[in-house]
Amino acid sequence: MNIKSSFNFLLITLLCFSMNAQDTKEKVLTAENYQQAAKFLPSNVYPLADLANVRPNWLENGKFWYTTTVNSERKYVLVDSKTGKRKSANTLDSLVSTSKENGEKEMKNVPRNAVISPDGKKAAFIKDWNLWVVNLETEKETQLTTDGIENFGYATDNAGWRKSDRPILLWSPDSKKITTYQQDQRHVSDMYLVSTNIGAPKLQSWKYPLPQDEDIILIHRIIIEVDAPKVIRLQLPPDPRRGTLCDDISCSGGFDDNQWNEDSSKLVFVSTSRDHKIAGLRIADANTGEVRSIFAEEVETQYESGQGAINWRYLPKTNEVIWYSERDDWGHLYLYDLETGKLKNQITKGDFVVTQLLKMDEKNRKLYFLANGKEKGRDPYFTHFYSVDFSGKNLKLLTPENGNHNVSIAPDSNYFVDTYSQPNVAPVSVLRDLNGKLITELESSDLSRLEAIGWEPPTPIKVRSSNDKWELYGLMFVPTDLDTSKKYPVVNYIYPGPQAGGVGSRSFAPVRRDHQALAELGFIVVVIDGTCNPDRSKSFHDACYGNMADNTLKDQISGIKQLAEKYGYLDLDRVGIWGHSGGGFATASAMFNYPEFYKVGISESGNHDSRNYEDDWGERYIGLMKVDEEGNSNYDDQANAVLAENLQGKLMLAHGGLDDNVPPYNTYLVVDALIKANKDFDLVIFPNARHGYGQDSNYMMRKRWDYFVTHLMGATPPKEFDFSKN
Repeated sequence: MNIKSSFNFLLITLLCFSMNAQDTKEKVLTAENYQQAAKFLPSNVYPLADLANVRPNWLENGKFWYTTTVNSERKYVLVDSKTGKRKSANTLDSLVSTSKENGEKEMKNVPRNAVISPDGKKAAFIKDWNLWVVNLETEKETQLTTDGIENFGYATDNAGWRKSDRPILLWSPDSKKITTYQQDQRHVSDMYLVSTNIGAPKLQSWKYPLPQDEDIILIHRIIIEVDAPKVIRLQLPPDPRRGTLCDDISCSGGFDDNQWNEDSSKLVFVSTSRDHKIAGLRIADANTGEVRSIFAEEVETQYESGQGAINWRYLPKTNEVIWYSERDDWGHLYLYDLETGKLKNQITKGDFVVTQLLKMDEKNRKLYFLANGKEKGRDPYFTHFYSVDFSGKNLKLLTPENGNHNVSIAPDSNYFVDTYSQPNVAPVSVLRDLNGKLITELESSDLSRLEAIGWEPPTPIKVRSSNDKWELYGLMFVPTDLDTSKKYPVVNYIYPGPQAGGVGSRSFAPVRRDHQALAELGFIVVVIDGTCNPDRSKSFHDACYGNMADNTLKDQISGIKQLAEKYGYLDLDRVGIWGHSGGGFATASAMFNYPEFYKVGISESGNHDSRNYEDDWGERYIGLMKVDEEGNSNYDDQANAVLAENLQGKLMLAHGGLDDNVPPYNTYLVVDALIKANKDFDLVIFPNARHGYGQDSNYMMRKRWDYFVTHLMGATPPKEFDFSKN
């Protein structure tokens, strides 16, 4: 080879090497890329959204007022319900008389976390494990109970992950009686956390029952006569601290599952078994404490009284009870005779779920309720508003528009405000009467300022469940500069429930978590509500009963694969997953059970082992713990630690050192198993953070972005990006 030929060969070789080096050069994301993505975080998006979410403040004269914000300027609007006429002003005082000097003076005398009586003259509060009441006019305090002691106190709300000084009780309508309980947790397991600080750490301890505990928290039900203090104990054994709506007796913040009659002489309540499988309706004589059982409903999995609200109602005037049941696979209302406990008739019926009973018209024997899934061809999670007679006849749709409806009914008049929207369709608010007649449109959203920054709504998605039995629904977030000819890594956000799903509300929201912001970095973010999530049929919700480790993961994987067939820009070779709490449990489970599909996972605050989490959670969705002759339980195989040796991809675990909801030992168990299996992983501990990380949240978000950028995208993130400066 001559000199010229050798030179040409060398030149070509160098050129090819240079081109190859450019092709394989690692992608770098800059601070400017993160800044652009941060524009789509909640704190930056919400100020630009002029939404029509009317939240009415109803007045006694049938009128109402609400606030609206346009271009960050707040206005007040007063509406006459009868005519639909409106007046607006820059201040509320110019529309409505807001002078409440007397009320404000009384309120100054109310102890912190007290519960005010219906007549506004008294307030009940806890002091030294006993229940007290203060007269708000004279400021005189009266002790109602005297034998309360630590861990056997009155009206206390310090069970499991709940810790509040607010008493759990229900005042009688005449403000002369209180129903509450004495809570016995003297024999319950203790939970411990320690602070991180200079010097000796501070120990935090409280009662935190676990599924393996033979003794759990019990409540001894009582009625208290207030004016001349007297405690009347209901004549029945203590109940487990359970409720019909969630894993606690006070989902609403009050003493759920208790209802008085009008003259305060009788109390109707529901006792729930430890495993939530039996709900017993009972009636108590408020003067003697005598209790009579009306009937009980027993189910194979768990009894629930509604979705978002307790739906059973006591009708003392006619001696009837409206009961909620999923006995025909759908949540419906039933009418019972209170005296005999016999069913009179089923009120609602069909392949849809009643979610909340909002209003009863006892005079005209008509009910007004919210329900999902009745309007065919629409998203089954969309809520609509209906009326029906007690007899079950004359079922009527009152909100015809396709969308998710949020309804507020005037307390003592014939009107309601309805705000309807879809996840990708902005809200409209209207005023209707209770026959469904449109009175006027109140507000319509303006998204022009949002759209000016390039904002786009998420894409609603629909896929089949992994067993091809059900349609599943969710949302997909894509970069606003999406190039459909490219392949994008996929991030699967997951919250498996079973008490809620990952999507959240089906109403419009201009932003959901940091999904769109993460998508702006070059990801496709997918959220799917799988089987086992609520708001559908009972069989749908119970699909993974007994096996919390299911975590909807088969549905997630099947759904993402279906989406990739429809949207060719999803890269199935680069799929990551993240979630918080139950989603943290699901994320680690995904990395251990499906390592061939999920390559990167970020597990935050995961409840990785139901044996190590509050008793009520596992017992509600798995059942009671059963131990065989060899010492193995039905909970053991559902723990993430037992599968840690299967890890192949990149996993980051994160937890708050003072997490009093899901104690950090849940994550430490997984860490210990990974170490013993000689697996590489990443761990982030926020020493003094609770379950949600608080002021450390931005740091966690930055670590999450960096982790996906580095290990899923294969790029280099900017160093130590600071959200507080953007």
